[in-house]
Amino acid sequence: MGTKHASLKLAQIHRNESQPREHFDEVELQELADSINEHGLLQPIVVRKREGGGYEIVAGERRYRAHEIAGKITIDARIITGIDGEAIDDAAAFEKAMVENINRADMLPLEEAKGFKKLVDMQGRDMEHKDAVLIVAKKVSKSVPYVNARLALLGLRPEIAAAVNLAHIGTQAAVQIAALSKDNQKGVFEKWKKGDLTDNQLVHIAYAMRKQEKAATQDSLVAVDEMTPEQKAERTKETVKAKTALDEIERLCGLLEGIAKTDPLHLSKLLAGEVGQRLDQLDRAAKLMQDARFQVRQAKAHAEASEIIVSPGAEAPDLAAEAEELMAVAAGAEGAEAGPAAEQKPEAGAHAEVAASEPDMAAVAV
Repeated sequence: MGTKHASLKLAQIHRNESQPREHFDEVELQELADSINEHGLLQPIVVRKREGGGYEIVAGERRYRAHEIAGKITIDARIITGIDGEAIDDAAAFEKAMVENINRADMLPLEEAKGFKKLVDMQGRDMEHKDAVLIVAKKVSKSVPYVNARLALLGLRPEIAAAVNLAHIGTQAAVQIAALSKDNQKGVFEKWKKGDLTDNQLVHIAYAMRKQEKAATQDSLVAVDEMTPEQKAERTKETVKAKTALDEIERLCGLLEGIAKTDPLHLSKLLAGEVGQRLDQLDRAAKLMQDARFQVRQAKAHAEASEIIVSPGAEAPDLAAEAEELMAVAAGAEGAEAGPAAEQKPEAGAHAEVAASEPDMAAVAV
């Protein structure tokens, strides 16, 4: 692929209709224009030749728009061509545009999703989906779980997709919601709009709803009124055992409170020769308490999910269903009222690469 640098007139340059980025913040564009007026353009835009004459933007549309705002006549550009010196094709241009944009922090989640979907489709129908995703992940320098998580967002209802693009709902929670049927997506979204759910809680509830959907299709959920006498007796026995164990925690809390109030120096004398052993004992208890708390927290999510769930046996939406509608809504959603903002968690590291199948429960257990 060839390349050369040139100063081009803005009038010679045309915007790319297939630009992966569909949202441009006006305030940020003005700030960039001010920076260009003061410091100049630090990085040239990338363009390709058009068959009808002139050039088309491959990467750098924000810089191009900022130049228009700044009243500039020309802009520094890097012109890329094929090996034979001819214009590069649409597929190569889109791939370069996607790579350029994907590593910029302000690209919206649904913009990424739509771009990844197009790149996956460009690999050809004969290629298996997982192989196409692997190729795309390498091209954009992202992990396969990251790409899959973004692709999963294409299964969201439009109003939820808009909330994700506005950063009201985090992508980890959105991936779990996307795995639900459309009716159940609506149910959990309506509960979220009331303003009493954090992103963390959304992950747990959506995951619980999905497990209940799967259980319903496998006939593993049995209502109490459908149980045999033997099953009811066993359920009663398990209920008593679970509640008794949890009731014992109150007694243990009183014992632990007494130890917590004991002077350390005095405690060391009381436990002479056994301090290390007793500390190990408390460490084991703390670990078990943490595990038990996690299970009860999951149980709470299942209880809340049971109140929301509409059609437990419904199938999850197709990955690409309503993709165009999602992006149309998301692109016009800036400034719209999408419900109260949920408490956000930073999307970084493993959190950003959550797989589409189940949440990283260790990451959201705290």
